[in-house]
Amino acid sequence: MTIKNKLRAGISFLFLLALLCCGLSIFYLTRLSGDAKNILKDNYKTVQYMKNIAVAIDAGTGSLNKEQVNLIEDNLVKQEHNVTERGEQRLTDSLRSKYEQLKLQQNNPEKTALLRNDIRHLLYGIMQLNMSAIDRKNAVATATANKATLLVAFVGSFLFLVAFSFVVNFPGYIANPIKELTERIKEVSKRNYHQQLDFKSNDEFGELGQAFNNMTRKLDEYEHSNLASILFEKKRIETIINSMHDAIIGLDEKSFIIFANKVASILIGLPEQSLTGKYAPDIALENDLLRNLLVNDQHKMKIYADNRESYYTKEVFPVSSNEKVIGNVIILKNITEYQQLNDAKTNFIATISHELKTPISSIKMSLKLLEDNRIGEVNTEQRQLLENIDEDARRLLQITGELLDMAQVETGKLQLNFGSTHPKNIVDYAVKALKTTADQKQVALNIKCDESLPDVRADLDKTTWVLINLLTNAIKYSHEKSAVDLIVKKYKTDEIEFSVQDHGQGIDQKYLSRIFDRYFKVPGSSTEQTGTGLGLAIAKDFIEAQAGKIGVESELGEGSRFYFTLKRFGNGLV
Repeated sequence: MTIKNKLRAGISFLFLLALLCCGLSIFYLTRLSGDAKNILKDNYKTVQYMKNIAVAIDAGTGSLNKEQVNLIEDNLVKQEHNVTERGEQRLTDSLRSKYEQLKLQQNNPEKTALLRNDIRHLLYGIMQLNMSAIDRKNAVATATANKATLLVAFVGSFLFLVAFSFVVNFPGYIANPIKELTERIKEVSKRNYHQQLDFKSNDEFGELGQAFNNMTRKLDEYEHSNLASILFEKKRIETIINSMHDAIIGLDEKSFIIFANKVASILIGLPEQSLTGKYAPDIALENDLLRNLLVNDQHKMKIYADNRESYYTKEVFPVSSNEKVIGNVIILKNITEYQQLNDAKTNFIATISHELKTPISSIKMSLKLLEDNRIGEVNTEQRQLLENIDEDARRLLQITGELLDMAQVETGKLQLNFGSTHPKNIVDYAVKALKTTADQKQVALNIKCDESLPDVRADLDKTTWVLINLLTNAIKYSHEKSAVDLIVKKYKTDEIEFSVQDHGQGIDQKYLSRIFDRYFKVPGSSTEQTGTGLGLAIAKDFIEAQAGKIGVESELGEGSRFYFTLKRFGNGLV
């Protein structure tokens, strides 16, 4: 039977019991009402009639007056129509006969007295007969009332017990299976699929329990069918991670360490079991390397491990699920070998560049001597050759100078001599150095540098070198008889901006992000315009070493604008 039918049956049963109780009550109340009416209508009224006649008879000893006659006649007629008991008709007829005789014997006092006495006996007999009937009917009514009380009390008690049982048990019948189902669902949500419901009823709850049990069995089968493959994949991934030469650390979204391979354990100095499952910030309190990995954003790190210094690059990869970050993987790539090669390359370039500067300087000195007429006259062809050699030597000296500057930056040997200087000093030095070059190409230098600008904190030589480099490039890429704008202005309350704007061909947007990379050259430039590709990279290092910023803005056909910023002197800097 379904729950709906059970509810209908239970409520219908309660309704029938209530209907039965009401029916019994109405039945017995009707019977009691009928018995009471019989007593009042039949017997009690007869007693009242007889009483009225007795009062009229006893009103005097002589003849009956008119009022007495009317009273007796009226009550006697009513009695004659209200005969209900056995023997009452005979007594009523005798009473009529004696009354009629009394009316005829009004002048005979003795006979009247005897008749009055007989009438009184008849009245008493009728009254006694009806009083006995009243007692008998009252006993019947009392018995009916007692029987009705017992039956109604029994039915009402049974109805109360059934209703009480229904109230006590029915909520549990509905709520207990739901409560048990809720507890089992909570266990299933914890991946505990060994859950079964024991609903033995043949209703909806039984079907629900059977469906739930089938679901948990399927989930358990699915879990175990995939567990082996998952464990295999986990073992395979762990083997791959542990075989890598890079240090790998996995963190969940709450910064708990999920895994750490052997290389990471060696670098951190703790065994894997002491890392896995632990809260990373707690371990970082006593471990400098892990603290640097969690806090610092530096890309390149030098770590002392295995009794030697090693170089690593740190990369952090977020792990996402449904566009939500659920953890991070930190990878330390060992670049010691590449760093050593890079250091060797840098040292080689520095050494060669330094060694080349001396013979190049000697060549330039010899060229100066050859140009002196005191050494001897040279013809036109010879002078042209000397000019070509001088130009090549100048370019070679510039290249070696840039290589030396780059070597200083890469080896960390860049030395800055900070001081206070007005921006105009930097501008004047740069413009003076390039005035001849600009005049040869007929490029006008439009300078805007207000005398009221505050001093800047900078290395005068390095900053002048940067500005010269930007102006040189601007002149190279400018058309003849054009102009280059050099503007110095306040950028922020604590910074001064130097900008160089040319009106040449401009730079394609796709190359702007690489313009400050080492050895990068914009494709399509002529041989005269391109250099080593180091100038802008060195300029970027020089400016950033002075806590400044450098950038470029350009559009094809409208020229390029290079700019850099320097801090004001005395702005909390030493």
